[in-house]
Amino acid sequence: MHSPEQPLPTFDEVLLCTPQTSAEQVGLFLRRCLIPCPGGARIYTMLYADELSYDVSCRAEELFQRLRCCNSSYRLIILCNCERENSYIPSAFSHCKVHMIPQRSRAEMQQYLQHHFRVARPCDSAAAVFKEHMCVGIVSSKRAGMGK
Repeated sequence: MHSPEQPLPTFDEVLLCTPQTSAEQVGLFLRRCLIPCPGGARIYTMLYADELSYDVSCRAEELFQRLRCCNSSYRLIILCNCERENSYIPSAFSHCKVHMIPQRSRAEMQQYLQHHFRVARPCDSAAAVFKEHMCVGIVSSKRAGMGK
């Protein structure tokens, strides 16, 4: 958010982890992060890494330990739920842990994201469905089975 015109991360810079995330997916992600390549200093982020299965987590840590010597200037952020800090990945990387406290207000963060997710020229697209011509929207319901 320090550079409002800087683009948001691309699909290959973020890995959204679930219990179904495979070791292969994590391996490809870590290779992109840790093997130096031309293209600038990118920031890679693993979200909810605490949800990875034990086997996948072990293999991910092993691969990380092998590859990190290839690139001393890698930039990797691993975000985990603080309620699951005893799972494998948060424990394995506990020496690097930083408690994150948002530095900006919720309104500022929403405004920043709206800037990046607004369709430039309103046209006949799905963005017309969402508020203020956003290309991303969240539809939720407190009751299951409501067709959303």
